Amino acid sequence: MRSLHWPRLLPLTIAVMAVMLVWRSTTLVMAATGDSSGSDSTATAAPPAKVVTVPLGVPDKTPEKSAAPDGGAANAGAPMTTGERQLLLDLRARRDALEARAKELEAREAILNAAQGRIDDRVKQLGALQARLEALESARHAHDQENWAELVKVYEQMKPHDAAQIFDALDMPVLLGLMDRMQARKLAAVMAAMNPDRARLATQMLAAMRNRAVTPAALPASAAPALSDAGANPGKNTGS
Repeated sequence: MRSLHWPRLLPLTIAVMAVMLVWRSTTLVMAATGDSSGSDSTATAAPPAKVVTVPLGVPDKTPEKSAAPDGGAANAGAPMTTGERQLLLDLRARRDALEARAKELEAREAILNAAQGRIDDRVKQLGALQARLEALESARHAHDQENWAELVKVYEQMKPHDAAQIFDALDMPVLLGLMDRMQARKLAAVMAAMNPDRARLATQMLAAMRNRAVTPAALPASAAPALSDAGANPGKNTGS
């Protein structure tokens, strides 16, 4: 029985490669010359389609251009999920709220600055007014003192008896003002010629006024009846 000899592998491989080379060369020549004749088997093969691998359990989503929350187009390569879209909307709402709050704070700050400016101006005006009033009060006080000094000088130059008759008829605030500013020696001579009740009442009120250091116009309420009695009877003498 004759044994079968298997063909060698190397010559067979070379032959197959030669056939494939010839076929490939023919295809390239036909594609370059624009020859459209030939069978479908010799046509240029289309490039293989890109295979997209979808993980198990994840629905296949076709990339679509969706409007971003701010009006721009979303990234086509990374489709946005519902949660991500909601998160962006929340972030945008939060940003708008912060911007509105910032504008409100700026408006309040402007109002406060304007109010502070008005207050400062008012304080300056009040300070100037206070200084003016103090100057006027000082001038009035100096004028009053000058008037009192001239009036006291007039009564000090009069005869004690004549001055006493006038003092008995004067209003008590004026009388106290004169007595408080007159020289002690000349006042003693006038008071000696005054109505005793009137002189005694004036002395008591003058002492109380000096003790309290109040204005001459402020008279105690308890002195009003005695003052009215003394004014009604200026010539009345306790010894009679």
